Amino acid sequence: MNLFADIRDVILNCLDQLVAEGVLPGGLNTDPITAEPPRDPAHGDMATNAAMVLAKPAAMKPRDIADALAAKLTDDPRITSAEVAGPGFLNLRLAPSVWQGIAGAVLAEGTDFGRGSLGAGRRVNVEYVSANPTGPLHVGHTRGAVFGDALASLLDFAGFDVTREYYINDGGAQVDVLARSVYLRYLEAHGQEVAFPDGTYPGDYLIAVGEALKAKVGDAYLDKGEQFWLEDVRNFATDAMMDLIRADLKSLGVEMDVFYSEKSLYGTGRIEAALEDLKGKGLIYEGVLEPPKGKKPEDWEPREQTLFRSTEHGDDVDRPVMKSDGGWTYFAPDIAYHYDKVQRGFDLLIDVFGADHGGYVKRMKAAVSALSGGKVPLDIKLTQLVKLFKNGEPFKMSKRAGTFVTLRDVVDQVGPDVTRFVMLTRKNDAMLDFDFDKVLEQSRENPVFYVQYAHARVSSVLRKAAEAGMTLDDAALAQADLTLLDHEAEIALLRKIGEWPRLVEIAARTNEPHRVAFYLYELAGEFHGLWNRGNEVPSLRFLQEDNPKATMAKIALARSAAIVIAAGLGILGVTPAQEMR
Repeated sequence: MNLFADIRDVILNCLDQLVAEGVLPGGLNTDPITAEPPRDPAHGDMATNAAMVLAKPAAMKPRDIADALAAKLTDDPRITSAEVAGPGFLNLRLAPSVWQGIAGAVLAEGTDFGRGSLGAGRRVNVEYVSANPTGPLHVGHTRGAVFGDALASLLDFAGFDVTREYYINDGGAQVDVLARSVYLRYLEAHGQEVAFPDGTYPGDYLIAVGEALKAKVGDAYLDKGEQFWLEDVRNFATDAMMDLIRADLKSLGVEMDVFYSEKSLYGTGRIEAALEDLKGKGLIYEGVLEPPKGKKPEDWEPREQTLFRSTEHGDDVDRPVMKSDGGWTYFAPDIAYHYDKVQRGFDLLIDVFGADHGGYVKRMKAAVSALSGGKVPLDIKLTQLVKLFKNGEPFKMSKRAGTFVTLRDVVDQVGPDVTRFVMLTRKNDAMLDFDFDKVLEQSRENPVFYVQYAHARVSSVLRKAAEAGMTLDDAALAQADLTLLDHEAEIALLRKIGEWPRLVEIAARTNEPHRVAFYLYELAGEFHGLWNRGNEVPSLRFLQEDNPKATMAKIALARSAAIVIAAGLGILGVTPAQEMR
């Protein structure tokens, strides 16, 4: 049930009637017409831009359209008034029974309330984290992991067929550096003193890997040149790091459907096949690039390279795919990887990158556009940095990784639920301050606590009602007399609950799961507001002594709020609290 979509359908039906009566011309585009909450709740329950949208194509004054539409809308029993405002906006007020029915719909549908058909089963690939397999995940990866996972859950809730994917960057030189670093730990495990040269990975997390390598091969690699051990140690170390990364992700509640190896692209013809596809479209050529910005011409050495004509698909400059020495550029396997995604039949691709990959956005979009003939959209979401604080000061924990704060450090400090929710309290491309004291604070200023406390309060009400001998499963609550929910504070909470399906659709259209966190905070605010009003107005309390009918209705309202909170937290990957500790 999406009440806003339902009222929009009523508006479109009324417009069809006006066309049939000759008031409006036919053939008008009604796609931009909306039914949404007004900016000021005092103006009504919903507002529509129909008259403003249709005025120019209909060659009519917006107010004339609004007046005619208002007269039609009030014929619907759900709409008690339609008021024209300003040049032609329409503010609608709905009958209380419409909002009261929201609680019944939520109780009937459970946490499926708000599930949409926007995706219509279309296949979407969400690639996120994709960290180099050279160590444990750090706090920056944490934000990307949470964002990507919540986005995947949101799209699933909105009706898409979602694949969660991790791209293992195991084909580059950094994996050789990892192998050499593990070899040093292997020597250390044999009692040798070692020094880590600049550019290697000195983190303590490789101690156990070196010891495991010793346990596997004994002294077979001692005093041997790397031509004898590099490939084996590289594979061993990569597997060990991916086991560590999987464990890190699991601690955060993240599980991938696919782990895709970059190494699988090399020597298999996949890179060549992708570039051949582009070549067949006239998009691969031999040429010389212009000097990069900021370089003086005398410092620039032009050389002929194999280039992708990415400017034909929206990029600023064409991009090299092969170096002058015949080796692939970093871009070439990325093209092949996305070619594989297109070949797998996805209807939509989403990549979640760190903020440092901003310069990669246009070239990747150009590649996917070229490879798919413009049929498969690619949306790239950049996640900004996370700054850690304690007591209001920048905070650095002991760095087991050697150079950075790990995902596991954060989760061990505050738990996965708090970590995930806080990471979604800002839009992905905005900087995020993570204060270890504030995220555990029990106050309204802490959104995690505020939302969880609302759910816990409902659980407390249900427990007390059960202790009083009331049967309160959702089926029983759905039979309550919801017309008893007639106070303005109760209707306000019902209005906010009724916004949930619309919010899901908007968040899924824009690929913005942070909207869910914001909405839950607002919903919790309405619930706590009603709870606090009950301290002053006894008739608003959820448990009404000697009035079981009113109690059933009020608990039905509370339970419907809890169901939506649970559904929203489920999208964010957060477990709803039954009680606060």
